[in-house]
Amino acid sequence: MFAIFVFDPPSLAARFFTDELLAELRRHVEIDPGLVLTRYAGPELARAEILITGWGAPPLDARALAAAPRLRYVVHTAGTVKGLAGPEVFARGVQVSSQAAANAVPVAEYTLAMILLANKQVWQLSRAYTADRRPPGLETILSAGGNAGRTVGVIGASAVGRRLLELLRPFDLRTLLYDPTLATAEGLGAELVELPELMARGDVVTVHAPALPETRHLVGAAELALMRPGATLINTARPSLVDQDALARAVADGRIHAVLDVIEPDDALFDLPGVLLTPHLAGSTGTELHRLAAGAVAEVAAVAAGRPLRHAVDPATLHLRA
Repeated sequence: MFAIFVFDPPSLAARFFTDELLAELRRHVEIDPGLVLTRYAGPELARAEILITGWGAPPLDARALAAAPRLRYVVHTAGTVKGLAGPEVFARGVQVSSQAAANAVPVAEYTLAMILLANKQVWQLSRAYTADRRPPGLETILSAGGNAGRTVGVIGASAVGRRLLELLRPFDLRTLLYDPTLATAEGLGAELVELPELMARGDVVTVHAPALPETRHLVGAAELALMRPGATLINTARPSLVDQDALARAVADGRIHAVLDVIEPDDALFDLPGVLLTPHLAGSTGTELHRLAAGAVAEVAAVAAGRPLRHAVDPATLHLRA
């Protein structure tokens, strides 16, 4: 079988695939590591049975599919394939694989770290310590929240949400889950509740739902008003899930705090000391990219051996995914 990389810029492929991973890939398919397409054109594309896609890969439209008549598999090294594989891809019978499960791991780990730090009021005390050049008083430190017995509300039983619930189990924390697609949270280690209850009970509320028309501003002014004074909202999913104007007002009032790995440009939240902003780094970075590539290599090995994809994308439920 012949496979081609599709990344833009092409240098991204080398960040994902180490020499060891390339050697393993060559055991299963014919591939030229120096050939990395940024668009679906060229004589090699006509031979390709597998496309190994990544960040920057353009959508596979009808013209691209026509240029790749032998294409059978798209093995994506990132999470969502919504912008990559449309209905025409699945209608052609092309099977698509995603590394959403692997990418959920670092996002869940990031979120766990932020939950534990938020409950210890790390950012508030760090700012005060830095500004005063001396540690706060003992009474302030001893009153600084803590994690024992605290309540964490998880919005969305997505791949990230489920992985986070697993990571939370060893800690002395109560966990709540809101997901309208579930009838029960059995086996997830959380209490299934409605959204208003989760917002009202959570010391930390973390958002892991998919961005859909129905979930736009899922957390709005009414939901934020239910949060406990001093509680923290974490969003690593999509900016549209949270009404950012309402969040800015709630944080500016000093009532709640926020940790945001996703944000809309030119947002008032940039100017608020009660917000910790990170530049969309919760997902795979650095060495974590190799885990995505290893997952893609495993998928290629499976299909080359005549086995099914382990992480095949179901077109019937794709619209419900993050």
